[in-house]
This record gives sequence, C-alpha cells and structure tokens, in this order.
Amino acid sequence: MEKEKNPAMIGSLQIGLGIVDIIASQEHPMKFTEIQEKSNITKSNLYKYLNTLTHLELLYRDKQHGTYTLGSKIISYGMAAIGQQDLVTKVTPFLQEISRFTSLTALLAVWTHSGPVIANIWNANNGLNIGAQIGTQLPILSSSGKVFSAFHEPLLIEEWKNTEMQNWSVEDKQLFEEETEVIKKRQISFAKEPLVPYISSASVPLFNYNNDLLGCLTLVGFSQIVPQTSEDEYGQYLLNISKEVSGIFGYK
Repeated sequence: MEKEKNPAMIGSLQIGLGIVDIIASQEHPMKFTEIQEKSNITKSNLYKYLNTLTHLELLYRDKQHGTYTLGSKIISYGMAAIGQQDLVTKVTPFLQEISRFTSLTALLAVWTHSGPVIANIWNANNGLNIGAQIGTQLPILSSSGKVFSAFHEPLLIEEWKNTEMQNWSVEDKQLFEEETEVIKKRQISFAKEPLVPYISSASVPLFNYNNDLLGCLTLVGFSQIVPQTSEDEYGQYLLNISKEVSGIFGYK
C-alpha cells in the first residue's frame, strides 16, 4: 500500500486510514495475514497500526478468531455523517428487545448513497453466520432491500435499483414490482435465504412524522423460524414494534 508523498500531509495518518479502507472494502472480517498481504506493510509496523486503530475504536478485533472489522467509532462517524445517529441510539434498545423475545438476530438498516447498509445489529446467537455485519450493504432482494425499494423516495433509489436489476429479465422485474405493491399494503417484507443458505429474514419500515422512511428493522435467523407471512406470531410482533418505534419519531 503506497501513498504519494506530500510534505503538506501526514504519511502515517494516510497509512492508518488506508488500512481502515482495506478492511471496509471487504465483506468479511479480515485476518492479520490478509491485511498484510493487501497493505504490504511489515509485520512489526502493521501490529502497531492495528493496535492503535483498535485502541481508538476505529477497528474492532475479535479475540476469539483474531479477525478485524470496522470499529464502533467508524460506525458512529458514518451515522453522524448521514444524520442517522439519533435513529441508531433510539432503535438499539428495540433491537435488544426483539432479539430477546425471538431468540433471533435483529438489525437496523439505513439508507446511504450506495444503497441500504446495516447500521447496528444485535445477535442472539454469536455463532450464527447471517452473511452480514455492521456496514454490510444489503442487496435489493434482501427483506431490507425490498423495504427501501417499496417505501424510499423513488429519485434517491433509482440508480441503485437500476444497478441491482440490470441483469434481470422482464418477467423477474414484473414479479418484483408486484411483490413491492404487496409490501406497501402490508408494511412487511420477507426474503428466503438471500445471503446465506438456510438463513432468511423479515423486515418492517420505520417512518417519521412526515411519512419519510427512516430505515427498517430486520429479523434474521434459520428459515424455519423466521416469519414468512404477516400473520405469523413474529410477523405481528415486528409490525407492532414498527408502529411503536415510528411513533417515537412522530409517525401516525
């Protein structure tokens, strides 16, 4: 990882943020050896950078697996940059409640310029691989992606939708639009195994006083447990939580 030298810039800061960039660009937690391979930094120096970035909470090190992901400070900065920090703070207790009640994983997804991403997550089962973590961008066929497609401002999602659907057949697009209309009516979406086999999800939208979409709550877990209809117990539970959280932001 080589940065152009500029006497008006701090080289070590460039290198440190370059490491953060490398980890942010991956869809999975990275091991030390992977980071070194991509950064070309010597082992001794890389240890120092990683220890410093972890201490500053810009990175998080999983002690059990020895892997690195983005830290809480990075997530906080990102949420502040897109004006969503208040949303994350207020929704987090509900993620905990949802996870306790269902024994499944609960997450909050918000919109960014490149599509919906996971802003916070509460795991009921730390050993369960849901195929995503904080900062992961979610595809349009995930239950979260379907919520944003159904309820977000059309002009804001037009480019994202075109990119996601560019290789779809006319029939697939038609079926998706029909499903979108159902989601608008029922205010809940479902996706069967969009990221990982046997892992499915269900999502509900969160609105503010102006009926704008703030984000969505998503329940993730084994396909046989996650609700597939709005009439399921957990489906009704999610819908009630959606109303309660949206009410905090003035939605009626």
